[in-house]
Amino acid sequence: MAEEVSIHDLEQAIEQGVYVLDVREPHEFSDGHVPEARLVPLNSVSENLDSIPKDEKIWVICQAGGRSMTAANFLIEQGFDAVSVAGGTGSWIASGKEVSFEESK
Repeated sequence: MAEEVSIHDLEQAIEQGVYVLDVREPHEFSDGHVPEARLVPLNSVSENLDSIPKDEKIWVICQAGGRSMTAANFLIEQGFDAVSVAGGTGSWIASGKEVSFEESK
């Protein structure tokens, strides 16, 4: 099972340039997301594995933490190093952290 990390852990990791994978739906992503997050909706993670780096830890986030745990567990099964962000984007936004509205990279 994937490790759960806090939004505070994620904030510190972003300063180091980590890969953040947002597995929400496009309309959720456009409503606001963690800066630098890349959008790959949960239902398309398996067909987009080639776009996710295997040589670094993947920080997976969704709205509250359920979908990100599912995605992180799947990625681990595929040989990735992945963690799930507890509380998700909802907690990130509620805590007043920086929010981006840019399109996914």
